[in-house]
Amino acid sequence: MIFITGDCHAEFHKLNKENFSDQKEMTKEDYVIICGDFGGVWDAEVESKSERWWMNWLEERPFTTLFVDGNHENFDRLNSYPVEEWHGGKVHKIRPTVIHLMRGQVYELEGKKIFTFGGAQSHDIYDGILEPDTPDFKAKKKWMESNNKFYRVNHISWWVQELATTEEIEEARKNLEKHSWQIDYIVTHCCPVSTQMMLGVHDADVTTAFLEEVKNKCDYQNWYFGHYHDDKDITEKDKLLYKQIVRIH
Repeated sequence: MIFITGDCHAEFHKLNKENFSDQKEMTKEDYVIICGDFGGVWDAEVESKSERWWMNWLEERPFTTLFVDGNHENFDRLNSYPVEEWHGGKVHKIRPTVIHLMRGQVYELEGKKIFTFGGAQSHDIYDGILEPDTPDFKAKKKWMESNNKFYRVNHISWWVQELATTEEIEEARKNLEKHSWQIDYIVTHCCPVSTQMMLGVHDADVTTAFLEEVKNKCDYQNWYFGHYHDDKDITEKDKLLYKQIVRIH
């Protein structure tokens, strides 16, 4: 079985037995995929007590937890994990069965091909990114907070790696070409430019532009994404997820 859901932001209560009763019939050979903003690798430098507790809690679930990265991840720490090969693609293993599905990969699970591409542009940085090592950092931060500004702090609450790199896009193209751009399921955090427009969002960036290329070239069965904090069928093939947990196979 393969289930999929939206952003968690380090809050995993929707995956407990009461809210997700299907797990009673699941084993570690079954999967729950999270469409970014996993949030389980967030704290600075090392795991906090809370983070360790939740990662161990997920490891104890009867299923395997998979996630693509969102824009709210600690990429310094996430990218410090060793890169391993798993089911045909590259991964970071946070725990043996809590696994980060890296960008531009194609995995084969239960006979299905799944293409993944995490990342997105943050919407809560309109008023700037603060550098923590500048002399006036504390004063700027205090002013931002007292004036209800939308800001983040570099390498503490924001990372430039939230957006796709040229290398990640090229690797994605290469891997899709290997499969003749024939994919069963696409899992991302944000979505293509044209899909965003159906949601009333008009801010394009390098990631949404590349995903538009994927949408135009790829023959896929279903596309699942998060980021926009809603549960909505955009088209018959494209689904925005947030709180819902949907079985896809």
